[in-house]
Amino acid sequence: MDSPLRKQVLRRSHGHFVREAALIALQTMRAHKLRSFLTLLGIILSVSTLILVIALISGMNLYFAQRVANLGSNVFLINKIGIVTDWQDQINALRRNRDITWEDFEALRDGLKMPKQVGVEVRTLGKVRAEHRELEDVGIRGVTANIADMDIQEIASGRYISDGDNQHRAMVAVLGADVVKKLYPDRDPLGKTVSIDGQEFTVVGVCKPVGTVFGQSQDNFAYVPVRTWLKVYGARKSLSINVQARGPEYLERTREEARVLMRARRHLSPSDKDNFGIVASDSLMSLWKNLTGTLASGMVALVSIFLIIGGVVIMNVMLAAVTERTREIGIRKSLGAKRRDILMQFLVESTVMSAVGGAIGVVIAWMLAVVVRNATPVPMAVPIVAVLIAIAISSAVGVFFGVYPARKAARLDPIEALRFEA
Repeated sequence: MDSPLRKQVLRRSHGHFVREAALIALQTMRAHKLRSFLTLLGIILSVSTLILVIALISGMNLYFAQRVANLGSNVFLINKIGIVTDWQDQINALRRNRDITWEDFEALRDGLKMPKQVGVEVRTLGKVRAEHRELEDVGIRGVTANIADMDIQEIASGRYISDGDNQHRAMVAVLGADVVKKLYPDRDPLGKTVSIDGQEFTVVGVCKPVGTVFGQSQDNFAYVPVRTWLKVYGARKSLSINVQARGPEYLERTREEARVLMRARRHLSPSDKDNFGIVASDSLMSLWKNLTGTLASGMVALVSIFLIIGGVVIMNVMLAAVTERTREIGIRKSLGAKRRDILMQFLVESTVMSAVGGAIGVVIAWMLAVVVRNATPVPMAVPIVAVLIAIAISSAVGVFFGVYPARKAARLDPIEALRFEA
């Protein structure tokens, strides 16, 4: 049995051997820069592609979660059709599902026990005019006062729609930042009159700018009291009920309570499908990740091809290195080097080469991601986990494709190797 001292010496010598083999690989790459670059090109391309795809998907996921799937703090919506991705399913849902009515809203508002609060909203597109300027396709949104506590929009100046505005069907409006910028470029709009689809409204508030989502402005809107909206545009419109849970831990139970109450109101049997939709942030994110997952799956094939090409090139270079260094291998074996020492030397060299290629690919991808993020509206985010995975994969490729050359070198007969003439 080896003594503790002998084991410690062996560990130190093994560590020194690995460092020496790694330094040899780095020196060889430095001495033959062009050949090394061409050797590692496949690894560099594959890792760069992998990092860029992950950066795009991660950035888009974060962007979608913050800008699209963010329905508000612990909020879910009850509307007519919910989330439908197939065009035919959407047509069927429009035919089958009943409109969400004011009575549905009142029933949920008064009957639910779990929520913190229940609000309602309704939307359309309209024409807004003021100061001899006109905007079309502005989002006209009728809301209850408590939507202010659920929505991502915040008031910059003035106030939000109040309960009194709804009770009296007041002709007041809260404008988005883009509407204010285009209709009142040099003036404070508070207290001014704005025409919305021919109806005169008094501006009582202005919202803070939110920005764009996939190039579409989120600040091109006008909020009015929901009862005023129904008076102007007609009551036969399907509404959207906003339900806010008391906290994230209550969200699922609150959603189920709302679903049960809606099914009871519509006299649905246990075997009947819901004839209404429920939209929550997690369902939106699940749908989005399914879509991005398809993109990721397609890119895996491309990355795999690059990795295989890069691995084959590394294997060929290492085979050439075995031929070039046959006499060196013979000398080392004659001086007492074992097969595992030769095997480890070539494995370490191929792994270091591949890892360097992976690191170069990461740097290139990171630089491209920064450029794209700063120069375009495309969101890019490079997670640290992705960098570690990319380096690990590239190193694994070096190990896998370095095994055959390393075993070939380890099996050389020292006598024949010493006789070899390059």
